[in-house]
Amino acid sequence: MQPSLPTVVMGRSPGLSRTGVSAPTGRLGITQNSPASVSGRCHRRTHVTYAQEEQRGDNIGDIHRQLLAEIEERRRNQAQLLDKLNRLASETATKSSNGAVAAPDVPAPVPVPVYSTVSTGPSSTAAQTFSPPAPSKAPLSPPSPPPKPSVPKPSLVTAPSVPIFEVPTLPLSMESEMYIEPAVPMAEALPSPAEEQPAALEKPPPLAGPNVMNVVMVGAECAPWSKTGGLGDVMAALPKALARRGHRVMVVVPRYENYPNAWETGVRRIYNVFNSQQEVGYFHAYVDGVDYIFVDHSSFHNRGKNIYGGERGEILFRCALLCKAALEAVWHVPCGGITYGDENLCFIANDWHTALLPVYLQAHYRDYGKMTYARCVFVIHNMAHQGRGPFAESSELELNDEYRERMRLYDPIGGEHMNVMKAGLECAHRLVAVSHGYAWECQTPEGGWGLHEVLKVNNWKLRGIVNGIDDQEWNPALDEFLQTDGYRNFTLDTMVEGKRACKMALQKELGLPVDPDAPLLGFIGRLDYQKGVDLIRDTYDYIMGEKCQLVMLGSGRQDLEDALRDMENRNKNQCRGWVGFSVKMAHRITAAADILLMPSRFEPCGLNQLYAMAYGTVPIVHAVGGLRDTVKQYNPYDNVGTGWCFDRAEANKLRESINNALYTYRQFRESFHGIQRRGMEQDLTWDNAASIYEEVLVAAKYQW
Repeated sequence: MQPSLPTVVMGRSPGLSRTGVSAPTGRLGITQNSPASVSGRCHRRTHVTYAQEEQRGDNIGDIHRQLLAEIEERRRNQAQLLDKLNRLASETATKSSNGAVAAPDVPAPVPVPVYSTVSTGPSSTAAQTFSPPAPSKAPLSPPSPPPKPSVPKPSLVTAPSVPIFEVPTLPLSMESEMYIEPAVPMAEALPSPAEEQPAALEKPPPLAGPNVMNVVMVGAECAPWSKTGGLGDVMAALPKALARRGHRVMVVVPRYENYPNAWETGVRRIYNVFNSQQEVGYFHAYVDGVDYIFVDHSSFHNRGKNIYGGERGEILFRCALLCKAALEAVWHVPCGGITYGDENLCFIANDWHTALLPVYLQAHYRDYGKMTYARCVFVIHNMAHQGRGPFAESSELELNDEYRERMRLYDPIGGEHMNVMKAGLECAHRLVAVSHGYAWECQTPEGGWGLHEVLKVNNWKLRGIVNGIDDQEWNPALDEFLQTDGYRNFTLDTMVEGKRACKMALQKELGLPVDPDAPLLGFIGRLDYQKGVDLIRDTYDYIMGEKCQLVMLGSGRQDLEDALRDMENRNKNQCRGWVGFSVKMAHRITAAADILLMPSRFEPCGLNQLYAMAYGTVPIVHAVGGLRDTVKQYNPYDNVGTGWCFDRAEANKLRESINNALYTYRQFRESFHGIQRRGMEQDLTWDNAASIYEEVLVAAKYQW
């Protein structure tokens, strides 16, 4: 379809008056709205006086015919022009790297439409192209059809031959470099096969799907910055697992020391703690997709080696300050330039040190219409520590009588007292125990430590979730501590050879006789009554009589530390007692030992037995709490199980399990290797536990 004709009219000189009667000059011409000629310029037409027009009156018909012929010629040229424009536009689209070259500015008071013509007449010698200074992004519409040509009233005075408007001539070499706006819309040019780029891979949806939330974990310690036990490992690994599922995760812990990878945010806030104004600062570190926020206050400084030390009032002050700072961090600390806010938000408070967080959330915010869509999950790591104290101390916590009464507890042993964990259990939206077995034990008088009745009332919101392990830190195939000194990384397929090499390397490092066939027993943990170290001490003579090697690592009670030194001195060729703690030695003992001893009297979850099974070390455990959930008794008839369990915390029960393990190791080595392989084949990572935690978070989210 051909475009409509351009407008051609007769114009008058700028000097002509508005009435057209008293103007001194006048001429025939083409206005600025007329198209350019074949050469890219407006045609200069011969201008004549009125007297000359009278003499040529008979030739007016010839002029009309000449104009019509010229219009037809321009129609044909316009068709050729559109075809050329389309070709140029296609070339321009494929040369995006060169960019568009703007044409020189046109010294005219009114913008000139875009036209490009090809010379066909004798007055034009070369193809010319023109574009306006600022091309419009919208495609040009075809010109409107011209009105019927008319001859204006000629002027009585002869006008000088000066054109009204002249388009500047552009050099021919610029034609291919100029951007020319297409006259009509056209389809986008398709790239050639050689230029086709592979489609970008779409980002997969998060594993959490529509349940993605903002999660804030709060605790008193977090590895690797601060750690005294399993809580530090949980605070380090669980946030990363939740972040891998697509959640935005923040960890809030005290700043005990000057951590080199944590930077000051410049945010400082003043909070009312213990009826006094306390100013705190916030430091930030971003590691493995998790925002780590460190609360800076003088009461936390230099506490890294003794996190829970100090008088009862000092500890309670630090806990209250941490909880208040964590609640406000979601509003004031920008992580990546954006704060978390209080919508679609869930706090995870860990142990009694953060039990005030769900209390403050309800008493100071939700009761006043703030943080309406924030929730709190409280995780029980150890029921033995509950934040007890005289009830009068509750007046220091800025709570009204209703919430102070939630802390009141009558204990048959201690009498009436303040119990911080009790209030936290009642105010939290969901409760988590760190294993299925421990969730049940917490509701018994023996395992509840006075709060069993409270948990029975709130058991509808209680769930047990077994902890996981960080498979980047505790992985025999990647462990950095097994890459020197004769140690060796290994996998499930190379487990036998790898553990044999690690055992020989450990024997050599500790000065024990190098014997890869000697059964090697290990213990790693805190030296106290809970861990059952005294049961190992009472079984020591039996172990030495079985020609086993025993390696123990830990620190704690002075009498038990002295027991370790005494056991080593009595049999230096079979026993080593390392008083203290070494991360490197813990990894190496776990990799080299054949059997790990965990005779804990109670164990909410336990991590060492998980580390042991991941490294092919067979655990012997007291069947309580998380130990019962994670270690399955070996059945030689069905050839199933991952270790040995005993049902009472007694030395003779531990000795029976050690005897069965040694018998299997010596007489049925392949069956023993089968136990090792089954332990390594389990999914013990935090990814599995994080998916269950996510279910709890969603349940809390939809609980009002």
